[in-house]
Amino acid sequence: MSKTLAKPASVFDPIRRAIFRGLAVILPLLLTIVVFIWAGSLINTYILAPCGHVVGSTIVWSIRDVKSGVPDGATMIRSVPNGPVSSFEINGREYVQVGRGGKWIPRIIYDTVENNLGRDNNPPTTADAFYDRYVHMRYLRYEQTVPIFLAIFVVVLYVTGKFMAVGVGRYVRRMGEGVVERMPIVRDVYSASKQITESIFSEQEMQFLRVVAVEYPRKGLWQVAFVTGEGFKDVREAAGEPIVSLLMSHSPVPATGFTCMMLKRDTIDLDITVDQALQYIVSCGGVVPPHQQWTNGSQREIGGDISRHIEETTDRTQRLIESV
Repeated sequence: MSKTLAKPASVFDPIRRAIFRGLAVILPLLLTIVVFIWAGSLINTYILAPCGHVVGSTIVWSIRDVKSGVPDGATMIRSVPNGPVSSFEINGREYVQVGRGGKWIPRIIYDTVENNLGRDNNPPTTADAFYDRYVHMRYLRYEQTVPIFLAIFVVVLYVTGKFMAVGVGRYVRRMGEGVVERMPIVRDVYSASKQITESIFSEQEMQFLRVVAVEYPRKGLWQVAFVTGEGFKDVREAAGEPIVSLLMSHSPVPATGFTCMMLKRDTIDLDITVDQALQYIVSCGGVVPPHQQWTNGSQREIGGDISRHIEETTDRTQRLIESV
């Protein structure tokens, strides 16, 4: 009779186990950081950048002072006697030319941009580009715009929430949703997004009525599930008996899983709390409530049955070998 030899331990096993333990500790933190970076990138691309462009264009429009040529009455300033005009002054403001043959902009705009270009930034070549760069350097720095944006966003959320709580706000919301409902594709996307956001930001937490065990995905395999309701009326009438809605959670993240409806008689009520069921799912079955664990006597009985079975199998095998 052939014997299966145990695989010898490798000198690298402790190193591999240590690496996996370190990965189990660090990976959740890294994934959290990646999610926040991804969310920040989306906010910057689709919210901050467009808002910054609109605000920057408005500021440029309000402060823009560009001259197409040297106006009459301006005082010419030459860097060398009898040389070309390097700048001119009018109404107490000095203007310089952008490039050769370009337009004239105030020197303060020109010098501010030139002195803050840095190594990798290419200098602007037009008057509008100078103003755009100046506005972003002076008024739209990230350390200034991000706190202001967050403050404005919170204020908008507060005002919107207060407005929607009154009768006029609810009427406006119903009118807007009525318009969306008449759009064939938009209404489906809006409906799904609305259900998701309402389930996430609802002030009422999901109420688990009780914890049950069900045979799933086949007979003989038991899974812990949460009863969340009594299901649909049509399904109850078709079944001809009570049904329940179940949340079938997946280990080790209870928030993942699926929802189903099942006959009430096919479920077994478990004498455990929701927190104990969540601990059981998160630990992949490792954490069992004390009152649901096998007693020591039962464990010894099971161990004895296994030992007797092994001994009987060994004896039968030995007798078979001897007879041969």
